[in-house]
Order: sequence, then structure tokens, then C-alpha cells
Amino acid sequence: MVPTDAAAQENNGPNEVRRVFIDCADMWCDESFIRAELTFVNFVRDRKEADVHALITAQGTGGGGREYTVALIGLGRFAGIDHRLVYLSTNSDTDDSIRRGIARVLRLGLVHYVVDSAFGSQLDVVHRRAEGVESASKGARDPWNSWVFRASLRGSGSGEESRRSTYVSGSLSANRVTEHWKVNNSVGGNYSHARYTFTEGDIYTSISKAWSASSLVVKSIGPHWSAGARASVSSSTFVNQDIAVRLAPAVEYNIYPYKDSTRRQLTINYALGLNAYDYREVTIFEKMREGKLDETLTVSWDLRQPWGTTSTTFQASHYLPGLRRHRLVVFTEADVRLFKGFSLFGYGSVSRIRNQLYLPKGEATPEEVLVRQRQLATSYQYSLSIGFSYSFGSIFNNVVNSRFHESGIY
Repeated sequence: MVPTDAAAQENNGPNEVRRVFIDCADMWCDESFIRAELTFVNFVRDRKEADVHALITAQGTGGGGREYTVALIGLGRFAGIDHRLVYLSTNSDTDDSIRRGIARVLRLGLVHYVVDSAFGSQLDVVHRRAEGVESASKGARDPWNSWVFRASLRGSGSGEESRRSTYVSGSLSANRVTEHWKVNNSVGGNYSHARYTFTEGDIYTSISKAWSASSLVVKSIGPHWSAGARASVSSSTFVNQDIAVRLAPAVEYNIYPYKDSTRRQLTINYALGLNAYDYREVTIFEKMREGKLDETLTVSWDLRQPWGTTSTTFQASHYLPGLRRHRLVVFTEADVRLFKGFSLFGYGSVSRIRNQLYLPKGEATPEEVLVRQRQLATSYQYSLSIGFSYSFGSIFNNVVNSRFHESGIY
């Protein structure tokens, strides 16, 4: 768009080169590519040094692509001057086409802030019309009626002198998402085989198998409400289930309008489930099959703001009648900028478990415990990860130098 480099310009007076802080929140974006493409601004490492905070978020679309929202937030003298732009990718777009699309939308949005800067007189607008396309039309005919199908197959293997393993998984899905309806259908399975040879010559073989099929139907009911149901059937050697069938109608309320979901949402979801289980081995409750009714309450709070991103989910479920067989889960993750150059990030979860109806009777062997061939009895689970980063020095971050890229393998 411009022939010269913003880093070479002086930053003095009202016509100084604008400073931009790129924030890709919890998604991938090629920041090096963006810096190389947008040469009419200075990119800085901290939002406190910026004139504009570019917050880029994404969410999936019904067609299998992604909707990227570029929120431009004015800071300092530009406080209150905000803009929001959207770029839509398809499920067949490459990483290169996606990064070019994001850069194009960002370039257009930054014009509002740059037009009266040192580079304002060097800007121009070029319209490139695709061949054979007269204009965009929301009413374009879709022979697939918004249905998107995906199939995947994956295999892996590894080994050494005393161990070898193989893993195979596959899935098939058929999804349809419109303004008023959401339908997700999927079927998948996996198989893993591991063989261990001990120094005494003994051999231990571990086999794990699982498959599942599910269908979710959701109806939009206004800007805050939705209702739906999920049906599923599954099998897993890990949790001692030969067949597990579930049907669960549910209702959900979002405190914020669903249209704001790229930046914030606070949802309350209630589901009532009917379950039927057929076990592989007799359980600790002397059951080979049983039917159970359960209910689940899930509260999720997600924020993607200029100061960082946070996500917290609380889920409470129990089998009916009574509350004795229950499970409580709390999960949270965050990436927050506390002050200039300093970020704190991490995740944590904790669960109280009282609903392991599927546990097989009898003790697990030491080998089953070591290779996690089956679920073990536990009254709790937890995980925690936390870290921080601190950067200081030059505030500018314009230069891209890819020499010796990812060369640390030697």
C-alpha cells in the first residue's frame, strides 16, 4: 500500500506514524506476515505504547470455515474511536489465504487512524473484482443447503527395542448451521495397540478400543435463548462400557446476546438425560446393565478483552433420584496482561467425583495401572499449569527476519 517503511519515520507531532499493538487472543495468526505487509504503521510489543489495539478473535462457521473479527480499539488520543471488521474464511482456505485475508481487513480498518498521519498522503484504495463475479449476494443458491461433510482417517506408530505401539482413528461428520438451526452429526472411533517386552523376557500387550456416534440439534429462540437435544451411542474398553446410550434435551440462556460471542458470553445450560448402559464386566455395584436418569447444569463465562482472555466453566451433574452419585467440575484458563510487558497465563481444573457407576469389580493389575488401560476409582481429579512472561527493551516490532528459521534440530 505504501512504498516506504514506517520504522524510518520520526514520531513527533500530530502526524507521527501510528503505533499498533497486534493481539491474536487465543488463536493463531501470522504476526510476522502482518508486520511485513502493513508497512505504514509501527508495531509495538505492549498495548500501553500503542495508538490502536487490534484484537483479533475467531469462531467456527456452519460451513466449516472461520469468522475472524478484527476489533480496532483506539487508545490515548484515539480513545473512543473503535471499529469492528469481519473476515470469513472457508473450510478449503489455506493458511496463506487466511493470513492474507486477515491482513487485508486489518489494513482497511487502520485507514481510519492513519489517514491524517505522516503516511496519509501515500495511501490509496484499489478494488480487485474477482473474474466472473458481478456482486455479492446473500441469496445465492446453495445446492448443499448449508450441509458440510467431513471425513478423516489418521494412523501413527512408534517403537524401540522394548516397546512398540500403533494407533488408528477415524471420523465422519455431517453438520448444518443456519441463523435459526444448528445440526451436528458425527461418528468416530479409535484403536490403540501397545506391546512391551520386559528384561526378564515377559511380554505385555495393551489394547484399547472406543467408538461413538452422536447427533445434536439446536433451535435459536431469540438473541439470548436456545433449545435443543443430543442423542448418542458409544462404546469404550477404558470405561468398561460395551454400549452406552444417551438422550438429553436441553435449554440454554446467554446473559449477553449471542452476536457478541466473539468478545464475551455467559451461558447457563440445563440438560435432562436418559441413559442406558451395558457393561463389559460386572461393576462394583454388581451390575451388567442398567438405566439411569441424570441432570446437568453448566455455566460458562468467556471473555476476550484488550487486557487478555479468560474462560471459566462450572458443571454439576448427578444421577436421579437424590444427589449421592454426582460430579462437580470447575475449569478455568487465562492469559492476562497485568502491566507493561508482563503477562500471566495458565489453566487449572478440579473435579469431585462420586458417579463412577461403570468401574469393573476386582483390582486392576499393575500393568493396567501403568499403561492406563482402564479407568481407576478416584474421588477427585485435578490439573494445574501456570506461567508468566516479561519482555522489555525496544517498543518497536516491525522487522521480519526468517534466517535460520526453526533450525534448532542440529
